[in-house]
Amino acid sequence: MSSSIEFLLNGKPTRVDLLPPQATLLEFVRSRGLRGAKEGCAEGECGACSVLIVGPHADGSVYRAVNSCLIPLPAVSGQEVYTVEAFSENGKLAEVQQAMADSCGSQCGYCTPGFVVSMFAEQYRPGRSGVCDVHALSGNLCRCTGYRPIGDACRSLTAPADGPFLHRLKHRAPVLRSLSYQTDEGRFSRPTTLSECFKLLASDPAALLVAGNTDLGIATNLSDRRFAHLVSIEAIEDLRVFRETEVSIEIGAGLSFTEIAERWTGAPSVFREWIPLFASPLIRNRATLGGNLATASPIGDSAPVLLALNADVKIAGPAGERTIPLGAFFLAYRVTALASDEVIVSVRLPKPFPAYARFYKVAKRRTDDISTVAACFAMNSGTIRIGLGGVAATPVLLTATEPRVVAEMLARSLTPLTDHRGSAEWRLALAQSLFEKFLYERSAAAA
Repeated sequence: MSSSIEFLLNGKPTRVDLLPPQATLLEFVRSRGLRGAKEGCAEGECGACSVLIVGPHADGSVYRAVNSCLIPLPAVSGQEVYTVEAFSENGKLAEVQQAMADSCGSQCGYCTPGFVVSMFAEQYRPGRSGVCDVHALSGNLCRCTGYRPIGDACRSLTAPADGPFLHRLKHRAPVLRSLSYQTDEGRFSRPTTLSECFKLLASDPAALLVAGNTDLGIATNLSDRRFAHLVSIEAIEDLRVFRETEVSIEIGAGLSFTEIAERWTGAPSVFREWIPLFASPLIRNRATLGGNLATASPIGDSAPVLLALNADVKIAGPAGERTIPLGAFFLAYRVTALASDEVIVSVRLPKPFPAYARFYKVAKRRTDDISTVAACFAMNSGTIRIGLGGVAATPVLLTATEPRVVAEMLARSLTPLTDHRGSAEWRLALAQSLFEKFLYERSAAAA
């Protein structure tokens, strides 16, 4: 047990002693005078707090832009973190910083460092060629400048300059080690094996699993909740598998959504159209598939897709492993089939994939927003599988063999609630309308 952690901050060894386990990375870097990162929304919506973390990549390493307001400080133990202050050298602005200035992409300047951090990560993205993708800036909110000059700055960037930042990507990211951090305010553990994880859960009834902390971090920041013992699964390699065979795809529960998209280059179109609609790149760089399922939110975006694709969930605990259909995983509102000492290991998708499938997300904003209703429809060999979110206390799976009976099934099976996002009647009508849209698009595609 230790009351200190060490990591690299802007290339310099940094030691932290006796800070509360749920102190955020944002709070710490600002306390060190690195105030380019700022708190805006405290829930991962605005990007003002963005920093870079060096992550693993097939060809060496990669810079991931993340929301520092949602990262517990102990989670960066052994990692490399860069703030916007590190980009300039000897008083000369980095190319991304100069591009923002030249394009007049900054007015009040509050959001500018966040945009620059995301832009820097996109410019240095391994394998990138051509113009930088402005969608990489999603999740950064500008209130006064306007996005056109910011987009112009992004599109003006060339290949990254030869130098230390580029050379760093040729080497492996730090390997995360086991961690047991404790102060009077709480405890943070990071096991490296499943057996170590099970022991931690068995020894402390208050222990709570955490992955990217994109959900619990909001509760910490906005509701002032504190957790006595967080057990991070980030360093458990058994949860980071990715296997493709002739009969299935197995996706580790500990992989971030960004990593899944990078590894599954041959994913079906329904999966590729869904991923960009899941939050923002800043969130996708931290949020994990297992975490999104385990939180059991009825409006989580991954469940409808996976239900429609007939996914199974592999679960492990001290008694061994078991596999259950995802449709049997959600038991009640925010309640799953997981026992208190179990973890999700992976999600398995059987092949062949449906002949035609579509994902629809209805929200106030098309991207980077919470779903009001999310739906995925998949049709194969006369069977229709429907995954729905936002229409009941849990994600819903329906199956049918005849399109004409689906409307009746929806009316009979869905139990939506009325809230500030929409009435129960509207949600039901929307689910039925989305299925009609699916049938129309399928017919148009076949024509």
